[in-house]
Amino acid sequence: MDQPRGNRRIGIDFDNTIINYQEAFLGAAKACRLLPEDFTGTKQAVRDRIRLLPDGEREWMRLQGYVYGNGIGGAVPFDGVAGFLRRCRKHGDGIFIVSHKTEFGHFDASRINLRQAARDWMKTQGFFRDDALGLTPESVYFEGTRAEKLDRIAALGCTHFIDDLEEVLCDPEFPPRVKRILFTDGVPLQRTLPCAVCLSWAEIADVVFNERL
Repeated sequence: MDQPRGNRRIGIDFDNTIINYQEAFLGAAKACRLLPEDFTGTKQAVRDRIRLLPDGEREWMRLQGYVYGNGIGGAVPFDGVAGFLRRCRKHGDGIFIVSHKTEFGHFDASRINLRQAARDWMKTQGFFRDDALGLTPESVYFEGTRAEKLDRIAALGCTHFIDDLEEVLCDPEFPPRVKRILFTDGVPLQRTLPCAVCLSWAEIADVVFNERL
């Protein structure tokens, strides 16, 4: 049963934690003829295949710039994110998005502001609607470095933080009293980490609302 605390301050990473780019990368790579039409696989599989091409690292970086900017409309929220945010709102918990995100993509001649593209995507998805998920643009923070991201988590007084990157949650400078939750998107880990490891947003909800840490 949920514990209606109302004093949680939950920080959440954005890229690959809230937003799922898998189909966006797959579709964009095929549209750019970097992959054959019959190619299937995860974002990592797309990256690994493109890197095998001549000048593959540059092609991958260019594709990232497009998907995180003009192509962000092809991305979707991870299953369970909306339900989790609604439960946070129900209990009066504070929610903050804190992400390490550059302003502009690599090799992007159009110079699309990636931070604004992310905010526009959240608005389109209903994240800022008062009658829906209840976030505000002012609760979204994009930082230029990992160190600035960790400083922001501390400054906001987060009680929990959810991220898809081990290196963030295991950073020696990570605020020590914050409960750390790693989202692996269905990939089990064979090693022990100093944080809760969750394969899905349903598991994250169990950790946060039932204090399974």
